[in-house]
Amino acid sequence: MAVIEREMTIAEAADRVSSWLPGHRVEILRGSIIVSPPPDEPHQGTVFEVGYEIRRAGAKEAGLKVRPGIGLWLPTGPADYAIPDLSVVDADIADALVRKNCYAPHVFRMVLEVTSSNWADDTAIKPELYAEAGIPVYLVADRRHEVVLLYQDPAEGKYPDPVRYKRGEIVPLPESVGVTLDLPVDTLLDGDD
Repeated sequence: MAVIEREMTIAEAADRVSSWLPGHRVEILRGSIIVSPPPDEPHQGTVFEVGYEIRRAGAKEAGLKVRPGIGLWLPTGPADYAIPDLSVVDADIADALVRKNCYAPHVFRMVLEVTSSNWADDTAIKPELYAEAGIPVYLVADRRHEVVLLYQDPAEGKYPDPVRYKRGEIVPLPESVGVTLDLPVDTLLDGDD
């Protein structure tokens, strides 16, 4: 009897890694598997607090949903997807399902990443990927450097240089998000303490 072997696709490999590491976030960025450890408590405090404040600012009434950890299908490779820490999406997101529980980028208004041990992915790779996907607003809480970066209005697959905010300052969400809200940098960096 002959045994036929075949190579595993990158998507199959990512699924396998995900099954081996419960609680870890597995993404495919530019054809590479990226694995992030489970987030710490301040990270999750930021995600919860920002999501709560966006909902309080009228997200639902504006036809938006606030979702932590949902898949964003990326146009940068045949199997590329990211899982932002928090997303503000159009209410009809279910109609934009691509596959593998990932959704087309056109329904995303904003994504938030809170840096962890893999901070370089959030500050170097993801700005390029999210700009190429046409995500209107990308907010990065860079805990390692104690700064918040606001990327917005990508043109021709690139964001202009980000606006940088330091501790003690306020980040106004751009109008394109769909709600009016000012977020304190300290909350973005420290969570809800």
